Amino acid sequence: MYPLSPGNPDINQIDREQNCSVPEIHPAIHVVAVSRIDRWQIHNRLQELMIPCWCPNDGSLRVQIRDSIDAVLLRSVVQQFVASRQEMVNWLERCWDVG
Repeated sequence: MYPLSPGNPDINQIDREQNCSVPEIHPAIHVVAVSRIDRWQIHNRLQELMIPCWCPNDGSLRVQIRDSIDAVLLRSVVQQFVASRQEMVNWLERCWDVG
């Protein structure tokens, strides 16, 4: 869905390589409640973003959040799969209002 190529690194990789001053939080493992259908697609996207995650046999998705960028990216990826079209439109409109 989001191919990565050497000429087009993702934003997470760029921020980590440039040592941007990102507020660090203690790494934590979060269990993300998503359907079994969506969890593998979410898992694969998080792997592309270099966010450690795994799908144990119990059907859950577990994600290691190391910093605030990981938290924002996790929220964004999950929203792409679970939010309705109207929720996404409302979110985008709020972003435009803030900017």
